[in-house]
Amino acid sequence: MEGHDNSNSKDYYKILEVDYDATDENIRLNYRKLALKWHPDKHKGDSAVTAKFQEINEAYNVLIDPEKRFEYDLTGIYEIDKYTLREYLARFKGMILTCNGLGISHTSTWTQQLTETNEFAEEGFLKAKRDLAW
Repeated sequence: MEGHDNSNSKDYYKILEVDYDATDENIRLNYRKLALKWHPDKHKGDSAVTAKFQEINEAYNVLIDPEKRFEYDLTGIYEIDKYTLREYLARFKGMILTCNGLGISHTSTWTQQLTETNEFAEEGFLKAKRDLAW
């Protein structure tokens, strides 16, 4: 990305506190929330707050632009090693569980079939468990 030499050393998703498969709307909402919280005018010129605000703006400008986001997703840093297993699964759930990272939407036919199959299997398991208890 031109003009962003240090962009590959930051996890923009973590900065904006969104999942890696976040929609543009989620990115926008979190950006507004964080921008209001960290706006320099609210903190009387604190340089640390100004730096945080600039970091939030940088992350937003990359993630809201489809071309920049795509390039960042290919080359960006994901601080995976800094997450607990629970945080990792929560953050990557869209890519892991719904194949959204492959372009399959959350409401695709494939996802619905998987959900129905899992529900059917759970019902069968519970019925078998009840039958064994008798």
